[in-house]
Amino acid sequence: MIAHRRSAASRARILVRRVHLWLGLSLGLLFAVLGLTGSALVFYTGIDAALHPAVRVGQADPAPDLASPVWDRALATGRARWHDPAGKWTIEVTGEGGTIPARFYPSSGYGHHADRMMVWFSPDGTRIVRAEPWGGYLMSWLYQLHMALLAGDLGGQVVGWSGVAMLVLLVSGIAAWWPRGSWRKAVAFKRDAVPIRRLRDLHKLSGLWSMVLLFVLVATGVLLALPAVTQALLQPAAIPAPKSSDNGGARVRIAQTFAAAHRALPDGRIVFVDMPGANDAPVRVRLQVPGDPHRRFPGSYVFIDQFSGRVLAVHDVRHAGTGTAVASWVRTLHDGTVGGLATRILAVVLGFVPALLFTTGVLHWLRRTKASRSAGSLYLGVTTERF
Repeated sequence: MIAHRRSAASRARILVRRVHLWLGLSLGLLFAVLGLTGSALVFYTGIDAALHPAVRVGQADPAPDLASPVWDRALATGRARWHDPAGKWTIEVTGEGGTIPARFYPSSGYGHHADRMMVWFSPDGTRIVRAEPWGGYLMSWLYQLHMALLAGDLGGQVVGWSGVAMLVLLVSGIAAWWPRGSWRKAVAFKRDAVPIRRLRDLHKLSGLWSMVLLFVLVATGVLLALPAVTQALLQPAAIPAPKSSDNGGARVRIAQTFAAAHRALPDGRIVFVDMPGANDAPVRVRLQVPGDPHRRFPGSYVFIDQFSGRVLAVHDVRHAGTGTAVASWVRTLHDGTVGGLATRILAVVLGFVPALLFTTGVLHWLRRTKASRSAGSLYLGVTTERF
């Protein structure tokens, strides 16, 4: 009975190792690409600004006041450039001086993978200092590669479900390594060993020390890439979708919407404002409230009638249930912003680990394969001599 159990355990371990090997060989390169692009994207806005000095104009100046006419001036400048009455504008409130980042979504369609123009207005809102299509410059191209392999919604599905397989890859790696004897020997790096053993130790230890953080990064990446799965698992509260009055009158100024949003959520920090083109769509102001972990992409919204300025609905993550609270942590855990600069640097370093695991794993497999073939050839030669 004991021998039978040992035999079953041995077969199970061999199966796990094979699963780990073939998942690593089939998904390792994709894992490495996603890791390296993820490292680059941790500081992607800063890198992009360094590559385009024009957007750094006026950075030392104070941030514009929320009641300033500069916001509407920038919107008017953008609408004068792109004559699409039904197009939507999203303007970012960075809280810093310098150019004003914005996004223009043509009326042809909205959505996460929809075409958009990234625009930077001068600090006074009178000029466009830079305008490039999303995906048409380096950092946005890397973003699309990381999120969807440059293949839109289908690519996002591939990334998401491949991420599920990568979770299995990580778990199978731990299971294949799990020591049956001394733990001290199992976590040791044998410097004087033969090259194939050093490769195995480097692969093993890289995976062990990064396993928990890699699991968090991959799991949160899956949730970001597969919103339908996230919805089913976490069941966050639905975000309201109210309509404006559509009376055809004059539209409210952006400064008015900021004031209305602050009255609705007095302790919120305004981050984005969406100025719609369609007459029945509301203005949407996005805010970070205390307790919301993500500074740039928080989850609270105030919806405002674009003609009357009346608040139509409020979505406050603090009162939206457990699922919404958990979902609000997904992005900040994935991009490393959860703990500020230190965790962002850690996320950059961690992004190189999949490439290291893939390289050491493939080299170890190739050396083992070569050694097995050499041993087989030697055995064949000896057998031939006997006959």
